[in-house]
Amino acid sequence: MKVLILAGGLGTRLSEETGVRPKPMVELGGKPILWHIMKIYSYCGFNDFVVLTGYKSHIIKDFFINYYYRYSDVSIDMSTNRVDIKTPRTENWKIDLLYTGEETMTGGRIKRARDFVGGDTFLLTYGDGVSDVDINSVIEFHRKSGAVVTLTAVRPAGKFGVIDIGRDGMVSSFREKKDEDTSWINGGFFVCEPEVFDYIPDGDDAVFEKDPLEALAASGKLSAYRYGGFWRAMDTLRDKIELNKMWLEGNAPWAKWIEK
Repeated sequence: MKVLILAGGLGTRLSEETGVRPKPMVELGGKPILWHIMKIYSYCGFNDFVVLTGYKSHIIKDFFINYYYRYSDVSIDMSTNRVDIKTPRTENWKIDLLYTGEETMTGGRIKRARDFVGGDTFLLTYGDGVSDVDINSVIEFHRKSGAVVTLTAVRPAGKFGVIDIGRDGMVSSFREKKDEDTSWINGGFFVCEPEVFDYIPDGDDAVFEKDPLEALAASGKLSAYRYGGFWRAMDTLRDKIELNKMWLEGNAPWAKWIEK
Protein backbone atom coordinates (compact mmCIF):
# COMPACT_ATOMS: atom_id res chain seq x y z
CA MET A 1 0.00 0.00 0.00
CA LYS A 2 1.48 3.33 -1.05
CA VAL A 3 1.91 6.24 1.34
CA LEU A 4 1.42 9.73 -0.07
CA ILE A 5 3.01 12.57 1.93
CA LEU A 6 2.18 16.22 1.27
CA ALA A 7 5.55 17.97 1.36
CA GLY A 8 5.29 20.94 -0.98
CA GLY A 9 3.81 23.84 0.99
CA LEU A 10 5.51 27.10 1.97
CA GLY A 11 5.20 26.70 5.76
CA THR A 12 4.85 30.43 6.33
CA ARG A 13 4.08 30.09 10.06
CA LEU A 14 7.53 28.56 10.55
CA SER A 15 9.33 31.22 8.53
CA GLU A 16 12.33 31.14 10.85
CA GLU A 17 13.17 27.78 9.28
CA THR A 18 11.31 27.65 5.97
CA GLY A 19 13.13 30.57 4.42
CA VAL A 20 15.98 28.16 3.68
CA ARG A 21 14.30 24.74 3.53
CA PRO A 22 10.87 23.19 2.97
CA LYS A 23 8.90 22.63 6.15
CA PRO A 24 9.10 18.81 6.01
CA MET A 25 12.89 19.14 6.10
CA VAL A 26 12.95 21.05 9.40
CA GLU A 27 14.88 18.81 11.75
CA LEU A 28 13.92 17.03 14.95
CA GLY A 29 16.93 15.52 16.67
CA GLY A 30 19.07 15.97 13.57
CA LYS A 31 16.66 14.32 11.12
CA PRO A 32 13.91 15.99 9.04
CA ILE A 33 10.38 15.64 10.37
CA LEU A 34 9.63 13.99 7.01
CA TRP A 35 12.03 11.19 7.98
CA HIS A 36 10.24 10.78 11.32
CA ILE A 37 6.87 10.50 9.53
CA MET A 38 8.25 7.87 7.17
CA LYS A 39 9.64 5.94 10.12
CA ILE A 40 6.15 5.95 11.70
CA TYR A 41 4.73 4.29 8.59
CA SER A 42 7.69 1.96 8.18
CA TYR A 43 7.28 0.76 11.77
CA CYS A 44 3.72 -0.24 10.84
CA GLY A 45 4.93 -2.11 7.75
CA PHE A 46 4.51 0.47 4.98
CA ASN A 47 7.65 1.30 3.00
CA ASP A 48 6.40 2.48 -0.41
CA PHE A 49 6.26 6.28 -0.46
CA VAL A 50 5.20 9.01 -2.86
CA VAL A 51 6.46 12.36 -1.57
CA LEU A 52 4.54 15.25 -3.12
CA THR A 53 7.09 18.04 -3.32
CA GLY A 54 6.94 21.68 -4.36
CA TYR A 55 8.68 24.52 -2.53
CA LYS A 56 12.46 23.97 -2.51
CA SER A 57 11.92 20.41 -3.72
CA HIS A 58 15.62 20.01 -4.58
CA ILE A 59 16.46 19.92 -0.86
CA ILE A 60 14.22 16.89 -0.35
CA LYS A 61 15.66 15.19 -3.44
CA ASP A 62 19.24 15.84 -2.35
CA PHE A 63 18.55 14.39 1.10
CA PHE A 64 17.29 11.05 -0.22
CA ILE A 65 19.73 10.80 -3.13
CA ASN A 66 22.65 11.20 -0.70
CA TYR A 67 21.06 9.32 2.20
CA TYR A 68 23.13 6.15 1.75
CA TYR A 69 26.44 8.01 1.96
CA ARG A 70 25.22 10.57 4.50
CA TYR A 71 24.51 8.03 7.25
CA SER A 72 26.84 5.12 6.40
CA ASP A 73 30.43 4.76 7.58
CA VAL A 74 32.75 5.28 4.62
CA SER A 75 36.45 5.13 3.77
CA ILE A 76 37.72 7.61 1.21
CA ASP A 77 40.96 7.23 -0.73
CA MET A 78 41.45 10.67 -2.23
CA SER A 79 44.45 9.57 -4.32
CA THR A 80 42.23 7.23 -6.34
CA ASN A 81 38.88 8.93 -5.72
CA ARG A 82 37.57 5.67 -4.28
CA VAL A 83 34.80 5.51 -1.69
CA ASP A 84 34.10 2.29 0.20
CA ILE A 85 31.05 1.72 2.37
CA LYS A 86 32.16 0.19 5.67
CA THR A 87 28.95 0.11 7.70
CA PRO A 88 25.87 0.75 5.58
CA ARG A 89 22.94 2.46 7.28
CA THR A 90 19.85 2.77 5.19
CA GLU A 91 16.10 2.18 5.18
CA ASN A 92 13.92 -0.40 3.47
CA TRP A 93 12.07 2.31 1.55
CA LYS A 94 11.01 2.81 -2.05
CA ILE A 95 10.47 6.51 -2.68
CA ASP A 96 8.92 8.36 -5.61
CA LEU A 97 9.61 12.09 -5.40
CA LEU A 98 6.87 13.80 -7.38
CA TYR A 99 7.22 17.52 -8.10
CA THR A 100 3.73 19.03 -7.88
CA GLY A 101 4.45 22.76 -8.21
CA GLU A 102 5.34 25.47 -5.72
CA GLU A 103 1.91 27.14 -5.53
CA THR A 104 -0.29 24.03 -5.88
CA MET A 105 -2.90 23.44 -3.18
CA THR A 106 -3.31 20.11 -1.36
CA GLY A 107 -6.00 18.74 -3.65
CA GLY A 108 -4.00 19.56 -6.76
CA ARG A 109 -0.95 17.82 -5.34
CA ILE A 110 -2.90 14.68 -4.48
CA LYS A 111 -4.60 14.61 -7.90
CA ARG A 112 -1.21 14.60 -9.62
CA ALA A 113 -0.36 11.33 -7.86
CA ARG A 114 -3.30 9.47 -9.41
CA ASP A 115 -1.17 7.50 -11.88
CA PHE A 116 1.27 6.54 -9.12
CA VAL A 117 -1.51 5.07 -6.98
CA GLY A 118 -3.44 3.19 -9.63
CA GLY A 119 -6.60 1.42 -8.50
CA ASP A 120 -5.49 0.55 -4.99
CA THR A 121 -6.30 1.83 -1.52
CA PHE A 122 -3.60 4.24 -0.37
CA LEU A 123 -2.45 6.12 2.71
CA LEU A 124 -2.05 9.89 2.91
CA THR A 125 -0.75 12.36 5.45
CA TYR A 126 0.79 15.79 5.93
CA GLY A 127 4.54 16.37 6.04
CA ASP A 128 4.51 18.22 9.35
CA GLY A 129 2.68 16.02 11.88
CA VAL A 130 3.80 13.12 14.06
CA SER A 131 1.74 10.68 16.11
CA ASP A 132 1.93 7.30 17.81
CA VAL A 133 -1.29 6.20 16.10
CA ASP A 134 -1.34 2.59 14.86
CA ILE A 135 -1.78 2.92 11.10
CA ASN A 136 -3.05 -0.64 10.80
CA SER A 137 -5.86 0.13 13.27
CA VAL A 138 -6.89 3.09 11.13
CA ILE A 139 -6.94 0.84 8.06
CA GLU A 140 -9.05 -1.76 9.85
CA PHE A 141 -11.52 0.90 10.96
CA HIS A 142 -11.65 2.29 7.42
CA ARG A 143 -12.47 -1.06 5.87
CA LYS A 144 -15.30 -1.65 8.31
CA SER A 145 -16.71 1.83 7.72
CA GLY A 146 -17.17 1.40 3.97
CA ALA A 147 -16.03 5.01 3.51
CA VAL A 148 -14.09 6.40 0.57
CA VAL A 149 -11.84 8.34 2.93
CA THR A 150 -11.06 7.92 6.62
CA LEU A 151 -9.20 10.64 8.49
CA THR A 152 -7.63 10.41 11.91
CA ALA A 153 -9.44 12.82 14.22
CA VAL A 154 -7.36 14.16 17.10
CA ARG A 155 -7.60 16.61 19.95
CA PRO A 156 -4.66 19.05 19.82
CA ALA A 157 -2.75 19.68 23.00
CA GLY A 158 -3.73 22.96 24.64
CA LYS A 159 -1.13 25.69 24.16
CA PHE A 160 -2.68 28.47 26.18
CA GLY A 161 -4.14 28.91 29.63
CA VAL A 162 -7.90 29.18 29.96
CA ILE A 163 -9.27 32.26 31.75
CA ASP A 164 -12.73 32.21 33.29
CA ILE A 165 -14.04 35.78 33.55
CA GLY A 166 -16.96 36.90 35.68
CA ARG A 167 -19.57 39.54 34.79
CA ASP A 168 -17.62 42.16 36.73
CA GLY A 169 -14.62 41.61 34.48
CA MET A 170 -12.60 39.95 37.21
CA VAL A 171 -10.80 36.67 36.53
CA SER A 172 -12.43 33.94 38.60
CA SER A 173 -9.99 31.19 37.62
CA PHE A 174 -6.93 30.56 35.51
CA ARG A 175 -6.02 27.03 34.43
CA GLU A 176 -4.14 25.16 31.77
CA LYS A 177 -6.20 24.19 28.76
CA LYS A 178 -7.24 20.53 28.85
CA ASP A 179 -7.96 18.15 25.99
CA GLU A 180 -11.69 18.25 26.71
CA ASP A 181 -11.65 22.00 26.03
CA THR A 182 -10.99 21.37 22.35
CA SER A 183 -12.95 19.84 19.49
CA TRP A 184 -11.84 17.01 17.26
CA ILE A 185 -9.76 18.18 14.31
CA ASN A 186 -8.34 16.60 11.16
CA GLY A 187 -4.96 15.15 12.13
CA GLY A 188 -4.12 13.62 8.74
CA PHE A 189 -3.10 9.94 8.64
CA PHE A 190 -5.79 9.25 6.04
CA VAL A 191 -6.82 6.01 4.38
CA CYS A 192 -8.20 6.62 0.89
CA GLU A 193 -9.90 4.62 -1.80
CA PRO A 194 -8.98 5.55 -5.40
CA GLU A 195 -12.51 6.95 -5.86
CA VAL A 196 -11.32 9.98 -3.90
CA PHE A 197 -9.69 11.33 -7.06
CA ASP A 198 -13.15 11.73 -8.61
CA TYR A 199 -14.00 14.22 -5.84
CA ILE A 200 -10.96 16.40 -6.49
CA PRO A 201 -11.45 18.92 -9.30
CA ASP A 202 -8.70 19.39 -11.86
CA GLY A 203 -6.34 22.29 -11.41
CA ASP A 204 -3.75 23.49 -8.96
CA ASP A 205 -6.24 25.51 -6.88
CA ALA A 206 -8.15 22.50 -5.50
CA VAL A 207 -7.97 22.37 -1.71
CA PHE A 208 -8.46 18.82 -0.46
CA GLU A 209 -9.86 19.94 2.91
CA LYS A 210 -12.62 22.04 1.33
CA ASP A 211 -14.88 20.84 -1.51
CA PRO A 212 -13.58 17.24 -1.76
CA LEU A 213 -13.84 16.37 1.94
CA GLU A 214 -17.02 18.41 2.37
CA ALA A 215 -18.64 16.56 -0.54
CA LEU A 216 -17.54 13.20 0.87
CA ALA A 217 -18.96 14.13 4.28
CA ALA A 218 -22.26 15.26 2.74
CA SER A 219 -22.60 11.94 0.91
CA GLY A 220 -21.77 9.84 3.97
CA LYS A 221 -18.46 8.63 2.55
CA LEU A 222 -16.05 10.28 4.98
CA SER A 223 -15.33 8.56 8.29
CA ALA A 224 -13.21 9.61 11.26
CA TYR A 225 -11.01 7.38 13.37
CA ARG A 226 -11.00 9.09 16.76
CA TYR A 227 -7.58 8.94 18.33
CA GLY A 228 -6.93 10.27 21.81
CA GLY A 229 -3.24 9.42 21.93
CA PHE A 230 -0.24 11.52 21.02
CA TRP A 231 -0.42 13.81 18.00
CA ARG A 232 1.43 17.01 17.31
CA ALA A 233 1.81 19.23 14.25
CA MET A 234 4.92 21.34 13.81
CA ASP A 235 3.29 24.63 12.84
CA THR A 236 5.45 27.12 14.72
CA LEU A 237 8.92 27.55 16.16
CA ARG A 238 7.47 26.75 19.57
CA ASP A 239 6.21 23.40 18.26
CA LYS A 240 9.65 22.63 16.85
CA ILE A 241 11.33 23.45 20.16
CA GLU A 242 8.87 21.30 22.14
CA LEU A 243 9.19 18.33 19.78
CA ASN A 244 12.98 18.56 19.83
CA LYS A 245 12.89 18.64 23.62
CA MET A 246 10.82 15.45 23.68
CA TRP A 247 13.28 13.75 21.33
CA LEU A 248 16.38 14.82 23.23
CA GLU A 249 14.88 13.73 26.55
CA GLY A 250 14.03 10.30 25.16
CA ASN A 251 10.32 11.06 25.49
CA ALA A 252 9.18 11.06 21.86
CA PRO A 253 5.92 9.04 21.81
CA TRP A 254 5.84 8.86 18.01
CA ALA A 255 9.25 7.12 17.81
CA LYS A 256 8.00 3.62 18.50
CA TRP A 257 10.78 2.17 16.33
CA ILE A 258 13.30 2.99 19.07
CA GLU A 259 13.78 0.24 21.61
CA LYS A 260 13.07 1.63 25.08
